[in-house]
Amino acid sequence: MQFSDKNLLKPMGDQPQAIEKLVHGIRDDKKFQTLLGVTGSGKTLTVAHTIAEIGRPALIISHNKTLAAQLYQEFKEFFPENAVHYFVSYYDYYQPEAYMPVTDTYIEKDAKINEFIDRLRHSATQSALTRRDFIIVASVSCIYGVGDPEEYAAMSLDLKLGMKMKRQKFLEALTDVQYERGDFCLRPGTYSVRGDVVDIASPDGEILTRVEFFGDEIEKISLLSPTLGVESQKTPSVFPSEVKIFPAKHFVTPREKIKLAMKNIKKELEARTRELKKAGKLLEAERIKQRTRFDMEMLKNVGYCAGIENYSRHLSQRKPGSPPYTLIDYLPKDTLFFIDESHMSIPQIKGMYFGDQARKKTLVEYGFRLPSALDNRPLKFEEFEKKIGQAIFVSATPGPYEILKSKENIVEQLVRPTGLLDPIIEVRPASPPAGGQIKNVEEEILKAVKNKERVLLLTLTKRMAEEVSDYLKEKNIRAEYLHSDIKTLVRTDILRKLREGEFDVLVGINLLREGLDLPEVALILILDADKEGFLRNKTSLIQTVGRAARHINGRAILYGDVMTESMKFTIDETKRRREYQEKFNREHGVTPKQIKKEIRPSIFEEIKKTADISKEMEKLSKKDRLSAKKDLEKMMLEAASNLEFEKAAKYRDVLKTLA
Repeated sequence: MQFSDKNLLKPMGDQPQAIEKLVHGIRDDKKFQTLLGVTGSGKTLTVAHTIAEIGRPALIISHNKTLAAQLYQEFKEFFPENAVHYFVSYYDYYQPEAYMPVTDTYIEKDAKINEFIDRLRHSATQSALTRRDFIIVASVSCIYGVGDPEEYAAMSLDLKLGMKMKRQKFLEALTDVQYERGDFCLRPGTYSVRGDVVDIASPDGEILTRVEFFGDEIEKISLLSPTLGVESQKTPSVFPSEVKIFPAKHFVTPREKIKLAMKNIKKELEARTRELKKAGKLLEAERIKQRTRFDMEMLKNVGYCAGIENYSRHLSQRKPGSPPYTLIDYLPKDTLFFIDESHMSIPQIKGMYFGDQARKKTLVEYGFRLPSALDNRPLKFEEFEKKIGQAIFVSATPGPYEILKSKENIVEQLVRPTGLLDPIIEVRPASPPAGGQIKNVEEEILKAVKNKERVLLLTLTKRMAEEVSDYLKEKNIRAEYLHSDIKTLVRTDILRKLREGEFDVLVGINLLREGLDLPEVALILILDADKEGFLRNKTSLIQTVGRAARHINGRAILYGDVMTESMKFTIDETKRRREYQEKFNREHGVTPKQIKKEIRPSIFEEIKKTADISKEMEKLSKKDRLSAKKDLEKMMLEAASNLEFEKAAKYRDVLKTLA
């Protein structure tokens, strides 16, 4: 099935030329290209049209979960008839195993898995193995191990009508691929048995497969709704002649391989114990012996142990130092890769391996893990480069790596569909005698407020953000501050209030760069712009100034007493882009239009609603409460499937109070 483009908006501005160049580059087998698109130019739509035109599977990598979720929602709207998936870390909470020698403190791994995200991950890998018209939006965590795709596919159960199979053998096969029995509570990755009828809930939570036996033969196969237990409308056939049941976990290993792995683990344990004793580390030798023997006993008896991923090299029979299997290994060889906000994503991918190894080397050194645990890791950057196919870096400010790799294949997208121009930039002194930057900031804010415009004000420290915010409030200017100590839900609500005009000035540090879509903001004020460093380098300044590019009167003021290289680059580059945009608008008769974007309701309103629901439920009869609980469960699942996890969590909390 091809990608359907009927839901895609028509390309505007210079999107058509960007799409044409990217498509041409892909067809000419260019390994790397860069889409250099200014803020608000519609880079996501350009990527969507490129995918539709080429018609190949795509993996889009984003540098954080929030932006990945935004992209996932957009691509679902662009391609409703195709498979669009979300693949990020499934941990709500994760404390990795660690040891601190100075205080002799061992910290066990502690994690809480988000069941909804786990389902979405399974859905993604299943599509990757069974169809071509898929798009997976992932965070950089996709370079962590997820199990051998060949083993995952080989251990899938292929069932056909009339197939000879004893029911008991079938149940054993389900157990081998990590399904658990759940006769009273059928959840994703479980099965139930009633006589000759076996119900299997798929790990992605989408389908309930019912297999009915007559003696030792499969008599009937049905695909049902997992929540209602009735015929599903999502499947092409309600009574298929054959069906594939994928494993319930990504890490699955045949019993024969587990036996072989245990032999190799035992050999490594003996060698490591000798090595530690020879070095005079008797405590460490005894520790690794006891811990590993306990894990081996668990593997022998139940096929699983806590921290089984640390034995992944043995279980998958990989050579020492070889790369782990990741999501990338599940993808077809011709998959297109798009690295979103590449100036952020590429450094993250480069650094993940080193952070992981530093922690694990301590565990190995002090006898908590065998040396093979070091191979349970994310990909090294050079391994990532070898595994990916054709890639397009997407950024308003591509880094040195992207520019070097793309060479002449850098596609600029400088014109916005709305015709809006890059902001006008001014430089003003930060120090007296001109009254100082704060005095001038106050004057500029008052002008903006008079025009009903919003303002972003950037400082260098949290303390300064709070002090400036307090100063502005003393001057009767409605201001709030935003920094990393503020929780995500509160952060989202502050941004909503800014857009709605509940206050006029948002003071921040480094949170006002990528991914903020605030069309009401017309003025950017950057204090101490001449303090060269991470917060005032070329990338940061370009990205920050770009936050005003969604307003028809967008402008930025840089406060500094010295013209730094980063300031000069930002001013020159913004001027170049603005001149190009003005010329394009003149030649094509385009009049800039102000962006109007819907403001979503506050999550706190949703929380209040769920609290009200809880109070109302207490008044219901027992029968009505049961009925209402079913409705709440459906609402929770629907919210989760739409990636509205905060809302889903609130429904879950209400359900807990009714248990």
